[in-house]
Amino acid sequence: MEHRTYIPNNRPNQDTMTRIQQDLSSSPHQESYLEANGDPLMIRRAVGRIPHICVVGAGVAGLRCADILLQHGVKVTILEGRDRVGGRRSDTWLICRFAESIVCFDYYVKCKTKSSLERGPNWIHGTESNPILDLAKQTNTMTMTWDERQSVFDHLGNQMSEEKAAEGTELVWTIIGEAMKHSNEDSATIPVDKSLYNFFEEKVDKMFPAMVEGDSEAKRKKETILQMAEMWGAFVGSPIQTQSLRFFWLEECIDGENLFVAETYHKVLAKIAEPALEGAEIKFAQKVKKICSNEVGQDPSVSVEIEGGESLTFDEVVMTTPLGWLKRNNDSFVPELPNRLKQAIDCIGYGNLDKAYITFPTPFWNTSSPAGNGSIAIPHQQSIPNVTATTAPLHQSSEPTTVPQHYPGFTHWTSPHYTETNPSHWNQECVNLAALPESTAHPTLLFYTFGPTSLHLASLLRKFSSPSSPAAQTILSNFFHPYFSRLPNYDPLNPDHQPFAILATVWANDELAGYGSYSNFQTGLEHGDQDIEIMRRGLPERGIWFAGEHTAPFVALGTVTGAYWAGEGVAKRIVRAFGLEEKGEGNEDENEDVMGNGAK
Repeated sequence: MEHRTYIPNNRPNQDTMTRIQQDLSSSPHQESYLEANGDPLMIRRAVGRIPHICVVGAGVAGLRCADILLQHGVKVTILEGRDRVGGRRSDTWLICRFAESIVCFDYYVKCKTKSSLERGPNWIHGTESNPILDLAKQTNTMTMTWDERQSVFDHLGNQMSEEKAAEGTELVWTIIGEAMKHSNEDSATIPVDKSLYNFFEEKVDKMFPAMVEGDSEAKRKKETILQMAEMWGAFVGSPIQTQSLRFFWLEECIDGENLFVAETYHKVLAKIAEPALEGAEIKFAQKVKKICSNEVGQDPSVSVEIEGGESLTFDEVVMTTPLGWLKRNNDSFVPELPNRLKQAIDCIGYGNLDKAYITFPTPFWNTSSPAGNGSIAIPHQQSIPNVTATTAPLHQSSEPTTVPQHYPGFTHWTSPHYTETNPSHWNQECVNLAALPESTAHPTLLFYTFGPTSLHLASLLRKFSSPSSPAAQTILSNFFHPYFSRLPNYDPLNPDHQPFAILATVWANDELAGYGSYSNFQTGLEHGDQDIEIMRRGLPERGIWFAGEHTAPFVALGTVTGAYWAGEGVAKRIVRAFGLEEKGEGNEDENEDVMGNGAK
């Protein structure tokens, strides 16, 4: 990567480095990185020996780690629990709801395309010196920006007026900006149990003071803003009520635009995986059960026990398993992990963010709509700190890829009180995939669910062998029906307006995903930044290292870029420990532009 100071363009004072900037400039993937306490001898190995490194997990972090190690002549074995590379990142072809080939054929004739859906990431969050953007460009992966419009439905299921929705959206993002500033500047004095939602409550009380006792208008306005604010959960995988205000500053991500990957990540993944597929030994369907450190010091060795009884021994082991897996399996390490490391793993939150792709025979909702139809844009959005916005058009280009001749790209149903399948009134959000560029568009609504909604759906679907079984599809269709049925032009008697197929991720039922999605920061957290640093450091003295989105530079936590940087950082630390830096210099220079070194 280009080794420069990270300074987002939305900061008022660019003369002082924030904690986010300082952390990125000293990240392990940077050449200037020094081990903790400046003690390089702590992980110095016998120089000149070619080590055999085990990488557990073939997701983005594991693949990038293997790539860097291979460039320096290291022998690499990857143990992957699935039967493929990519981790949660995988494509799935649209499936027929009733598994009848004639219906599938009829669908493809109608649509004249075979659409691929992304189970994993849909976004590239931030374009400032982002290696994933470089890979997208190099592989000609189509990305896009939205036209910023979004549609909002109130708690009764009525589309809000343009004026009301715009007022609410502006206030929500204004408060988010103020909360980020407060967290950055006053983190040490914020109570650990104070949430982002508590901050919202305080702000709306000041914005809409009751003029008289029982002021219903002030109460209504407060409730509307608080209901709209719950969209935050779809960004981090947990409700806003449990988002730590103290560590809200850790939710800021790379500056620049947020790009939607219109044709999925498949070409980017293929590029990242290519070196490992060609140069590493990859063992698929291998679930790791124990990691045993046999020696400690200058030349440790580590044994890995695999489900079924086989044991393999390596010089070092890099664990790229999800944080959720570490939480449930910290007793898999022998000797047991140090208390401070176990504490760090336990304290960082692990959210539940899922997707449900609902495909119809035709995009009945995606017709041209007149001005003033209730769709609104995020105001002043370039002055708002960038975050991993999955269901809002934040930090979009001033010249969007799409043109506003279709239904808005984003729809929010706030606190729905009109459905029996959602008695807790969880917010729902979706993205309009019929509005993608023509070559990638398909008649699909992408619903993002989070926290309690994801866990609820996972519990309903757990008894089925697959979410694609007809009975599971019916449950999903019934759950989302109250929302898509409120979109324009819906006709309950028209078969073309009924779901054709539904693909649900259900990570909360997936052991290898750690029964969740990615790290976040919950109320009660006392030392969030230090916890990340503790996991990032790992146990080099025992030959055990950790890499993944949860050990990334602060500015990329919870993102593909973060996983990529984390894998690269650990690999470079291992290379330095064995004195192998010079072995890979030619290869790294050759790939400089591809992998983001010197990225703009």
